[in-house]
Amino acid sequence: MMFKTPCGPRLFWAPLTVVALVALSACGGSDASALQAQAVQRAAVKLDTLVPQWMARTGVPGVAVAVVYRGRTIYIKGFGVRRVGESAPVDADTVFQLASVSKSVGATVMAAQMPGDAGSDGGPVITWSTPVESLMPGFELAYPDPATNAKLTLGDLYAHRSGLPDHAGDQLEEIGYTRADILQRLRDVPLNAYGSYDYTNFGLTAAAQAMADARGVDWETLSENALYQPLGMTSTSSRYADFVARSDRAWGHVQIGWSYDTYGQEPAQYQVQIPPRDPDAQAPAGGVSSSASDMARWMKLVLAGGQWNGQQLLSPDALQAALTAQPGGKYGYGFNVGTDPEGHPTVSHSGAFTMGAATTFILWPEADLGITVLTNAQPRGLAEAIAVAFGEAALGDAPGAAPGTDWLAFMQALPAFHDMYKPLGKLAGQTPPANAMPPSAPLASYVGNYTNTYYGTAQIVLDADGQSLDLVMGPAAVRYHLFRWDGDEFAFDLQSENAATGSISAVQFMPQSMQIEYFSQDAAHGLFERQ
Repeated sequence: MMFKTPCGPRLFWAPLTVVALVALSACGGSDASALQAQAVQRAAVKLDTLVPQWMARTGVPGVAVAVVYRGRTIYIKGFGVRRVGESAPVDADTVFQLASVSKSVGATVMAAQMPGDAGSDGGPVITWSTPVESLMPGFELAYPDPATNAKLTLGDLYAHRSGLPDHAGDQLEEIGYTRADILQRLRDVPLNAYGSYDYTNFGLTAAAQAMADARGVDWETLSENALYQPLGMTSTSSRYADFVARSDRAWGHVQIGWSYDTYGQEPAQYQVQIPPRDPDAQAPAGGVSSSASDMARWMKLVLAGGQWNGQQLLSPDALQAALTAQPGGKYGYGFNVGTDPEGHPTVSHSGAFTMGAATTFILWPEADLGITVLTNAQPRGLAEAIAVAFGEAALGDAPGAAPGTDWLAFMQALPAFHDMYKPLGKLAGQTPPANAMPPSAPLASYVGNYTNTYYGTAQIVLDADGQSLDLVMGPAAVRYHLFRWDGDEFAFDLQSENAATGSISAVQFMPQSMQIEYFSQDAAHGLFERQ
């Protein structure tokens, strides 16, 4: 498939805001063009029925959809509510977290800073081939040959081919490390081969940060100055504080009363995610918030080759490179590049926060057509299903496919969605053995500080009752309650952006160290040495 995916309760129907469909039959000069325009218009009209039907099947509380065609916004509408239990409706200006759709938006910020008519503010000439270390001295990765760092480019990081393993750095974010801290600590991550593909939020973030450093501003301000303000994206920001301050935001929702084994049962029930997902550390990769109205403007910019109101905002060469699949893959620079189920060339991206957001866009450059779908609930394939169903209706049925494919059922059956909710850990789904051995020493003897080069200091402390242990991790002092498993093996429950409900991590104590299963993914095999 063309999609990359990581990166509700009862529906409260409310009055909907809609910008009228414009007549398209006069937009094209040829009969074929007129027929396509009519098909696009019919497909957009079908969204009025399709979206509510599929929301009812999934229980997702709120959806916003925008469709652009031949330089116009031809359809834009909100469905459902911003927050379950309240009546405020989703409309065209409701602000959603974009999650990994931020990568594509950020790629256009990068393209605005590269050679071409877009120019720059007088700083260094930068391209996708510019070495990262020339812009951000001191950033390095653990290549066997350190000289490889001198070859690592902005494009390598935006194309996920640096050698960093899948989602490297995400757990550092989870326990409260800042962006600067995480980028510094990536040097301790064992790498795959340089040039191999692995999807990473913080690899891409490093490239964006390097660009911001070169321009002498933070990434959030650079995004405002280079893209959001010139394009009139007044509801868009790369700052989490701006998102939570908005009265018209869509709250993130997570499912309740379900398990991995009951995934896909319809409809799900949802509750508001508290606390919300704060993606500031990876803002270039997952931290943009925006509305359907603003995303319509952005899609038109990309489809127009970076032009807006007669001005070249983006370097045409840099944008075209971003929209071109890199060797050996189907990813450009921040964009998925491929074909839709009907075989039409597309550029696209999906966004997924398991803590309450699912988004997607698809652009069909040859048709000058695009759709964005924003939702305020955990990913279940709804956003992608709406987008693909629209494309099928607008551009023709898939070769050999049965007419009327149920794209919602199709998407929900994909492992990419189902596996997102698979509990992690060797102990998941189990209970402590009935004949478990007691710990080899009193609980107080486990108390202390344990260190790991990558994760920093982990504290083991007695719980308030003095009868159990807690693990405290990171600058955020995230607290995990340990329960006894067997002998010197303890465990803790997990539920986070990186670990689905039902996940359990083992913690094995040894005389002078402990090994934490959950923190074994990036570096040092989760081994923490006692101080």
